[in-house]
Amino acid sequence: MSSAFVFPGQGSQAVGMGKALADEFAVARAVFEEVDEALGEKLSSVMWDGPIETLTLTANTQPALMAASLAALRVLESEAGLDLKRDAAFVAGHSLGEYSALAAAGSISIADTARLLRLRGTAMQAATPVGTGAMAAILGLDFDKVAAVAAEAAQGEVCDIANDNAPGQVVVSGNAAAVERACEIAKREGAMRAILLTVSAPFHCSLIASAADAMREALAGVEVRAPKVLLVANVTAAPVVDPAEIRALLVKQVTSTVRWRESVAFMAEQGVTRLVEVGTGKVLSGLTKRIARHVAAANVGTPDDIAAFAAAPADA
Repeated sequence: MSSAFVFPGQGSQAVGMGKALADEFAVARAVFEEVDEALGEKLSSVMWDGPIETLTLTANTQPALMAASLAALRVLESEAGLDLKRDAAFVAGHSLGEYSALAAAGSISIADTARLLRLRGTAMQAATPVGTGAMAAILGLDFDKVAAVAAEAAQGEVCDIANDNAPGQVVVSGNAAAVERACEIAKREGAMRAILLTVSAPFHCSLIASAADAMREALAGVEVRAPKVLLVANVTAAPVVDPAEIRALLVKQVTSTVRWRESVAFMAEQGVTRLVEVGTGKVLSGLTKRIARHVAAANVGTPDDIAAFAAAPADA
């Protein structure tokens, strides 16, 4: 079986995430301690005790989800014998999950990844005044149709495609009025639903270009190594290994479409038959079933998940 290991993005967070792993496994505790030290605060306490309102602040959510993913990965390595270089054809992550994937593949240290994600979350939040931007999920229309809807809705404002998540699930982002127009146009064009999302900023659109500038400066000061496993990048839906290209794509990713549907389809076309979602939640596992039904999807984020993964035959 050819496997890819994928890492979730914002929206998968939950109070208590990673605590069971930390309670049971020293290697998981070490990850949370490293992230806390890198940030100079006990992010782990917010992750495990809440409140949810503090955890869902973008500057907290992004490093927290990475910490939960890397803790699960370290336990997979120590308890299930996982060796990414040997066992993974690709790694990938949804939005901030791309940073988790790079940390997992040894491209960026966990401490640097935590600091980058704290900055990324802060910069994305600060890029637009509260209330000026919005995001909406358009369900039931394909990508090209939503692109046409977004173009019609813009009317001189910004209305970009933020996420191409799966067939019939596309997210638009931009000025609040333009996104609201997109919802109405999408319904007129036959969308099943058009749902305004509860978000703190309009992610993955040109309104937050200042956050991309902040990430360019920050990434220039961080060591980025070639990953030990090919990364399928959000921006290109294609593999990348060159550190300079990784830096450039991480900057571009801030304002570009997350091409998740194409990324999963690419991995499937390359012979991947199993996607393992590492960390909190089952969002990416659910999307996999809609993109490539023949690809098995599993999520690993709890001690029980680790045990099941370790017990499963390698070719199952």
